Amino acid sequence: MKELFPMKQVMGFVFSLLLTTVALAVYFLDLSLTMGMTLLLVTAFIQAAVQLVVFMHAGETKDRGAIYTNVYYGLIIALVTVFGTLLCMIWGYI
Repeated sequence: MKELFPMKQVMGFVFSLLLTTVALAVYFLDLSLTMGMTLLLVTAFIQAAVQLVVFMHAGETKDRGAIYTNVYYGLIIALVTVFGTLLCMIWGYI
């Protein structure tokens, strides 16, 4: 019966709820902008990783290397886009 209970998914759900609570605490604890944004970014990336691994089963197939490579590539493209936009529009560099 133990092998039929989805313990990994339940623990992932509880961990996701905990990370959401930590992110919500940023609002209620009235943290500084730097500390709040840092905490939100860290919890967001950890929660995205938990969702990817636990609920989307990214590491359970034979082609998990390709899946993780695509995730890293997408992350790099997103960071280049965000920081490139900040560089041009806010920081004044062309």
